[in-house]
Amino acid sequence: MPEKRLSVLVVGLGQMGRSHALAYHTHPGFEIAGLVNRSTPALPDELAGYPLRNQYLEALAEFSPDVVSIATHTDVHADYAVAALERGAHVFVEKPLAANVRDAERVVAAAKANGRKLVIGYILRHHPSWMRLIEEARDLGGPYVFRMNLNQQSHGNAWSIHKSIMQTTSPIVDCGVHYVDVMCQITDSRPVEVRGMGVPLASGLPAGMYNYGHFQVLFEDGSVGWYEAGWGPMMSETAFFVKDVISPRGAVSIVMSEGADSASLDAHTQTSRLLVHRAETDAAGAFRQPDQWLDMAGEPGHQALCDREQDFVYRAVTEDMDLTRHMDDAVTSLRICLAADESVRTGLAVRL
Repeated sequence: MPEKRLSVLVVGLGQMGRSHALAYHTHPGFEIAGLVNRSTPALPDELAGYPLRNQYLEALAEFSPDVVSIATHTDVHADYAVAALERGAHVFVEKPLAANVRDAERVVAAAKANGRKLVIGYILRHHPSWMRLIEEARDLGGPYVFRMNLNQQSHGNAWSIHKSIMQTTSPIVDCGVHYVDVMCQITDSRPVEVRGMGVPLASGLPAGMYNYGHFQVLFEDGSVGWYEAGWGPMMSETAFFVKDVISPRGAVSIVMSEGADSASLDAHTQTSRLLVHRAETDAAGAFRQPDQWLDMAGEPGHQALCDREQDFVYRAVTEDMDLTRHMDDAVTSLRICLAADESVRTGLAVRL
């Protein structure tokens, strides 16, 4: 058993919050003090015995946890996180960190001022295959072209979840922060301009909201990135998952299995195989090296990734990790995606 067990208050029991709660339930270094959700959800047996509250601030005062895990709608992330940090708790908060850059910076400042750890839910940072993708791409060297998307042909309950998210957050912000974070890790260059476009393909969305969007981001080193995200029953399953990194020396791509389902949570993270292509040719113009397939069989699924992520939270606290770069990167990726959202709404490019 770990030397120290951390009590955790889990706030938000939707799709991701429930997975994080299950991760805390099975981790020997955590003990769940309580659960918070505005409504009373149906819970799996593993979580059914924990105290459930409907009011966050009251639960925060009642349980005084070591860690607060926040997986609510984006618009309350900042206020909930700051309240926890100011009461002396460490915080895990799902991405996006906040609804705007000012609030994101306010959360980071609160973590620093109170000497607490702040971990943002960038689950791909804990995925061995995505870590390998970043390593292989950096080995090729830039400047880079990033081609990435994640479209979801959602219907039924999944579409209800997406419509709920879109009350406050567009798809290119909610999902885009993950993939912009990957771009930034690879190029390690300053983003300078963002151009976005979006279309409301569904009826009944809030004014100004759109369920399909894409954007381009330009980096100081000459790299460019494209990201696309669309949700809803009208979305095509064709090429719904594109993850390419191209450089002068070749390319690294994620190749999905045939028949992968865009609405599957595991399909959003599982990589199946990596394809590494090297552009060097001989005197006759033939490629010097054949393309290399890297088999990612046995990689972790969605719940296992949540387990890894919460183990990182535990180690960040107990090992006193320096999370300065982690927090700064979260603000940078959010800044880019919010600039893309601004560009969609104004029709103008945004300089950063």
